[in-house]
Parts: sequence; C-alpha cells; structure tokens
Amino acid sequence: MSKRDDLIARYADDLKTKCRITPDMALLTRVTIGCGPAIYNADSATIAGTDQSELETVKTNFLMKKLGLPDSPRLMEAIDAAIATYGRSERNKYRAVIYYMLVKHFGKESVYK
Repeated sequence: MSKRDDLIARYADDLKTKCRITPDMALLTRVTIGCGPAIYNADSATIAGTDQSELETVKTNFLMKKLGLPDSPRLMEAIDAAIATYGRSERNKYRAVIYYMLVKHFGKESVYK
C-alpha cells in the first residue's frame, strides 16, 4: 500500500471508531486527494480545534472557496459540530476527516465527483 492508502485507512478507522460514522470510501479518497500534500506534513495534516485562526482558515479556504458556500454563522457551527463529533479531547483531528464530515454535512459530495 502507498503512504496515501495508509492514511486513507487511518482516516476511515477514525471515522468508524471515534466519530461512529461509516465512511463512503470513494468520497473519503477524493477528499483526501483534494487535501494535496498537506496530509503528509504532521502540522498541516491535523486541525487544532481550539485555534480560532485555524478554524477561520478552514471556513474561508475550504467551506467558502472549495465548497462554494456563502459566509454565514452556520459555517462555524458546522465546523464546531464536526470537532465535537470527532471529540474535543482527541489530540489528532485529521484535516481529511473533518473535511469529509463537512462535505457530508452540507451535502456537497458533487464537488468531489
């Protein structure tokens, strides 16, 4: 297996065990690929759930730019809900897992077709 395949398997395991979500593996793979080289860097592969500036970046660069959602308070509420689902005490909140949950939350799977 490639390093990316190993990471996708890890993300799927997190979705199943920590988030109690059965992942759509095809979508999870596409979301992971969409993260680009960020998944291979320890710092950028995870999201700090308490860092407000990082959450703003997720909102602006992912939800608004990538998914095309208009700015509204619901965006931060969805990010907060994804972090809560993952577990606030969970040290490694993988970017691809959070993004996957946000894509599903907003029904934006078509962006990754």
